[in-house]
Amino acid sequence: MIRVMIVDDQAMIREGLRAVLAPASGIDVVSVAADGLEALALLEDLEVDVVLMDIRMPGIDGVETTRRIRQRVAADRLRIVVLTTFDTDENVLSALRAGANGFLSKGVGPDELAEGIREVAAGGGALSAAASAVLIGQVAQTPAPSVDPAILDRFAALTPRERDVVIAIATGADNTQIAAQMFVSPFTVKTHANRAMAKLGARDRAQLVALTYRAGLAG
Repeated sequence: MIRVMIVDDQAMIREGLRAVLAPASGIDVVSVAADGLEALALLEDLEVDVVLMDIRMPGIDGVETTRRIRQRVAADRLRIVVLTTFDTDENVLSALRAGANGFLSKGVGPDELAEGIREVAAGGGALSAAASAVLIGQVAQTPAPSVDPAILDRFAALTPRERDVVIAIATGADNTQIAAQMFVSPFTVKTHANRAMAKLGARDRAQLVALTYRAGLAG
């Protein structure tokens, strides 16, 4: 059973997410918090596998809350999925740098939300199509004075096919689209992506996109 905490300052959203996830197999909402400070206090005594984190909250926002959680708990013990509106949130990259493992829009359907939680809990990174587009757009617009040679060196460990998959992911393509381009199965694409993340030290696809841009291999 995946134990989930919902962190959002709006009671309607908290209860809405709880209701949406109630019938999801293998997922149990064990706690809700109205702000970052309450979430941090609850996590002192509560076992949680995945936190669904709002970005915009009073007090300390979702980025700072994510940063403080990461100071206490490593990503292999507690995963964080940031929920955003994507049309107004400028802090997606900041949340990534703070230690978030995935990004989903508050407008995703119940099935996509549940699947995103399962993906992140299993060690992957949930990145919806809308999230991918915004993340890539923000990374591409972030000024980069030069290629980071240390990051670029990591890519030498990839096979040619793994490198191709990573670059395709950085364009916003999903597994099905990449599979069609490369004439392989989506499962094969996922396998290449997971191996690339392990070699590059990326905790999830969101960080994989950021690393690809920092290496000068996308855009």
